[in-house]
Amino acid sequence: MEVEIKFRLEENVKRKIEEVAEFVCEVRESDLYFNHPCRDFLKTDEALRVRKSEKVFLTYKGPKIDKETKTREEIEVEIGDFDKSVEILKKLGFKPVAEVFKVRRIYKLGDATICVDNVKDLGEFVEIEVKSEDVEKAKGVVFKIADEFGLKNPITKSYLEMLLEKKR
Repeated sequence: MEVEIKFRLEENVKRKIEEVAEFVCEVRESDLYFNHPCRDFLKTDEALRVRKSEKVFLTYKGPKIDKETKTREEIEVEIGDFDKSVEILKKLGFKPVAEVFKVRRIYKLGDATICVDNVKDLGEFVEIEVKSEDVEKAKGVVFKIADEFGLKNPITKSYLEMLLEKKR
């Protein structure tokens, strides 16, 4: 399971992250999201995307399982070719919904991954994520880190949901 919380980024938080977490890398990510030909992923709270960064990934995200976090099943596989995978999905009837572009700075702090994201048309955010089958323990870790950074008012919407709301 992917246990994640997201917040709007404040400058003082960025400094704290840089002081206590280990910088891993900076990547540019382009995420193309699709809708299923027979069911509406917005209604089922699922997501299917093809991500292009240094590598290409196909990712399925299941419905969120709690209201406090963005905890959900995530199945991700590395694939070889962005354009051909998009072509396959389209031929199977999947419809592109939206693209999310971001520059992501990735940090590690213990078992947690901290991402500082600059998302095109949305602004800057920080995401704290732990992958674990022990959801309650992982939630404790992400909320403890958020509290240490002074982060308040978590956002449970995905970047895709936020972008689609903004376009309406």
